Amino acid sequence: MRVISGSAKGRKLKKVPGDTTRPIMDRVKENLFNILGAWVAETRWLDLFAGTGQVGIEALSRGAVEVVFVDKVRPAIRTIQANLMHTRLANGAKVVQMDAFDYLRRGGGQFDLIYVAPPQYLGIWVKVMQVLDERPADILFPDGIVVVQIDPKEYEELDLQNLVLYQQRRYGNTQLCFYELVSRN
Repeated sequence: MRVISGSAKGRKLKKVPGDTTRPIMDRVKENLFNILGAWVAETRWLDLFAGTGQVGIEALSRGAVEVVFVDKVRPAIRTIQANLMHTRLANGAKVVQMDAFDYLRRGGGQFDLIYVAPPQYLGIWVKVMQVLDERPADILFPDGIVVVQIDPKEYEELDLQNLVLYQQRRYGNTQLCFYELVSRN
């Protein structure tokens, strides 16, 4: 696990102790950021179920102005903080130890990108998408996106009113689903 590009390029990242997290593979992370491209610069991110923090750290390294990392597990919070210090990217970060659903209900402002990578096989990603779909304008900028990282076996079509799937990419046992606000034209 390492930072692939940007100001912290090449820095290795610590893993969360134990087996409670499933870090994104570098190949998948690189493809995600190739898809997003230069759009990442000057954006504000919410990294839900942040684990090691590596997706948000990659965003900061590539020029995102702020990333809010949310995880409820104390070892993950410590790992994120250590990785931020090691990469010297702590200034653009806010680390919150809280349940993701509580954070979404409380509201933390609007984001350009919300990254959702919950524990597998529990249907949590569906519940997160339903919560985001209820009031997307409270948490997502009008041109913002939601990216969900799941195992392809977990994927199901969702009946959403305000968010629409516009792209999917599969990399082995990882699937990325990209959602945006429904156009109201």
